[in-house]
Amino acid sequence: MIPLTDVSRRPTSFPIVTLSIIAVNVLVFVLELLNGEVAKWALIPADVAAGHNLYTLVTAMFLHGSWSHIIGNMVFFWAFGPEIEDEMGPWRYAIFYLLGGIVANLAQVAMDPHSTIPNLGASGAIAAVMGAFLVTFPQDQIRSLLVIGIFVRVAYVPAVLLVGGWFLLQLWSAGTVIETQAGGVAYVAHIGGFVFGCVFARLFASPSTRTSVW
Repeated sequence: MIPLTDVSRRPTSFPIVTLSIIAVNVLVFVLELLNGEVAKWALIPADVAAGHNLYTLVTAMFLHGSWSHIIGNMVFFWAFGPEIEDEMGPWRYAIFYLLGGIVANLAQVAMDPHSTIPNLGASGAIAAVMGAFLVTFPQDQIRSLLVIGIFVRVAYVPAVLLVGGWFLLQLWSAGTVIETQAGGVAYVAHIGGFVFGCVFARLFASPSTRTSVW
């Protein structure tokens, strides 16, 4: 199931931060394709655990490994980002996004501090946005693409089911990866970012919206 947009509300302000983050991710990906220098900006858990290359906690969240990686991340981000930006205001939202990504990366480091496998991608920060969306607008209907084999249809799914189901999948997948010691997706980063979003969404909400939403 691929989320497309929230049909229950329209943001009251232009999502400048969301679009800017998407633009930066796309620009960085183009630069990756042109020069291929990714390794020094990706997060390596063993390095960070040793106190080295701490800047990669931030730079890694703007890198992507493939077209499908960046397209998938940006589609999810656009489905949930504008509403949370509208709820928090641009500056709080920008800080929230960056902190969510850092916490997600730290969770991945904590899970396997000896790993030398490079980690990259915006999905941890996006998971924080999804966590904030779940606790802020759980009943909103999300227009989604439901793909079953060759059949594709549009479905309208409550956020609590779509985002909650996604999180449960991350928990299950993380357990599978830990048991088998395999896998190429940083599920623990997704979980860390998501929990951060759920816990701190209220703190970052704009004062003018806290009373009505919470």
